[in-house]
Amino acid sequence: MTGPQQPKPIDARGPRFGAGITFVLSVAALVTGLIGGFERTAAERAASPAFILLAIAWLAFALGTFFGNGASPWSIIFRALVQPRLSKPAPTEDARPPRFALGVGFALSTAGLVLDLVGVPWALEVAAAFIVIASFLNAFANFCLGCQMYLLLVRAGIIRVRTPIAS
Repeated sequence: MTGPQQPKPIDARGPRFGAGITFVLSVAALVTGLIGGFERTAAERAASPAFILLAIAWLAFALGTFFGNGASPWSIIFRALVQPRLSKPAPTEDARPPRFALGVGFALSTAGLVLDLVGVPWALEVAAAFIVIASFLNAFANFCLGCQMYLLLVRAGIIRVRTPIAS
């Protein structure tokens, strides 16, 4: 009988690519939310450009969180259009920290969208601002806040892993 297998490593450039797209979407959501004014009804808020842009990011976060890194539309675009044009060999990383980071983005965007729908002022803009910061750091500084949170939770024993985290 063999023990649990190490999860298949992913191309480390993929999450950075996705973070770049998320950065653009979240900046657009933040800017349109700040200049768009505050609509009165939930339907008007849900139809606003800021809400729609953050909802697109939410969908990408949800797919990656619940179905794996490869299910995110940004990952699909990366594998189909970008990765074949990049030099090889690709740097790889453990898939678990980036998937956790997608879950953090999912939680933030869910909170922003739901609170915006119920009329909490600035909720969408604050959520978008946090996503802007995290996605900027990941895409342009190669520093994944969600991944670092994951590693801290593993070290603290809050998240238990069956196989060691790849370096």
